[in-house]
Amino acid sequence: MDDPIRHPLAYARYLRGWSQEDLAEQMRRAARRAPEGLRSGVDKPAISRWENGHKRPCEETQLLLAAVFDVPASDLELCPWPHWLPGREDPLPLGSAYTIHALRDAQKAVMDSERRTFLAYSALALTGLATQWASLEPGRLSGSLSGSPVDEELVSWMEATGIGLAALPTAKRQHTIKLTEAHLDTVTDLLEKGRYSAPIATRLHALASSLASTCGWYRFDQGKHYAAGKLWAAALSSAHTAQDRDQGAGVLADIAYQAIWRGQPDAAVAPLSRALDHARHPTARSLLYLRRARAYASMGAAAECYRDLKDAESALSADVFSSAPTWCQWMSPADLAVDSGQCLLDLGDTREAHARIREGVALLPEVREKTRGVFRASEARSLLKSRNVDEALAVGAESLDISTRIGADRCVAMVRDLAPEFRRYKDVAGVPEFLERLRAA
Repeated sequence: MDDPIRHPLAYARYLRGWSQEDLAEQMRRAARRAPEGLRSGVDKPAISRWENGHKRPCEETQLLLAAVFDVPASDLELCPWPHWLPGREDPLPLGSAYTIHALRDAQKAVMDSERRTFLAYSALALTGLATQWASLEPGRLSGSLSGSPVDEELVSWMEATGIGLAALPTAKRQHTIKLTEAHLDTVTDLLEKGRYSAPIATRLHALASSLASTCGWYRFDQGKHYAAGKLWAAALSSAHTAQDRDQGAGVLADIAYQAIWRGQPDAAVAPLSRALDHARHPTARSLLYLRRARAYASMGAAAECYRDLKDAESALSADVFSSAPTWCQWMSPADLAVDSGQCLLDLGDTREAHARIREGVALLPEVREKTRGVFRASEARSLLKSRNVDEALAVGAESLDISTRIGADRCVAMVRDLAPEFRRYKDVAGVPEFLERLRAA
């Protein structure tokens, strides 16, 4: 297998067939052509440092790169480095005419995600997708297509099977993901080639959305952000065609969570705000407020974060007389406590953050093993901030054990990201051995 492409600059080179030395030469030529008669000292090692994240080019050098890649200089003001680079993919428009294409595109992305490990939609693309979802009316579904008829009994069986696959504990999904992806492929085949009524079409699109969303989470946990983004875009398209606003709001919440995770919290605010405009169930609104609070905390917007945390707590405690949408039925006081703690940690309130995170870990049901791994990593982070190294070591090791056992690479990465903090305490017993485990993870 080819080496993975892990940086947008490497992908921009890949699209043009350039090596690092080729790009350096292109930049030197562009500098000589500039009216100011610039000189560029960029060489292959400098480009390698940019692509490895060890350094970032200065503003003048970025303008030179923009000239080389034919990117308008104004794009540099809209998106920070390296997100303005060419090769970023935009999601397909929403609407029934594009739904099958989006599903097939997502399936291809799963096959290609090994190489384009970094790729995800830009902040502008996500904002546009959320705006379409909120404002466009779904197109009418076709009532008859050539092919075999699709009856209610078959659809009911497929819906029940999809619910069963999605309800499995996350620790088991690493063994059943191929079944879920095959189920999604079958539903897509029926939508593309079958003959069905409009009500059956609506149910098939709703099922496709649910399955694509589940598959997206699995790829996200693997760190395959390109495939996850494509699957969630397909899930949003299918939910839109099925006129399922609740499901669409849930998919927007997932897309926003990915943006927060990838260090682009500003890209998450607009989709979450759009989803909040349409979500009605208190549990759904609580989760959306909580996700937006995480985005605001990452941006350092304390007032907005505290406001959303208060609203999330109020919504979760509201009296409800109907079941929450499937995509947020797992939302609980444990999730509220831990994510509130994460927000407080980002805002510098270490003591209260640790108390909230510990409260959430204690409330979490045993069956939610992946979530426990994430929660434990968050707890280890808060313990390190409090300089409680021995306990952070034990909690971090537990998170690493869980995440490794269930194949959740994203959770492993959370623990691995604690390595710089642990290195500050390399003289503490057990820390060197744990750092060695992290290097090998």
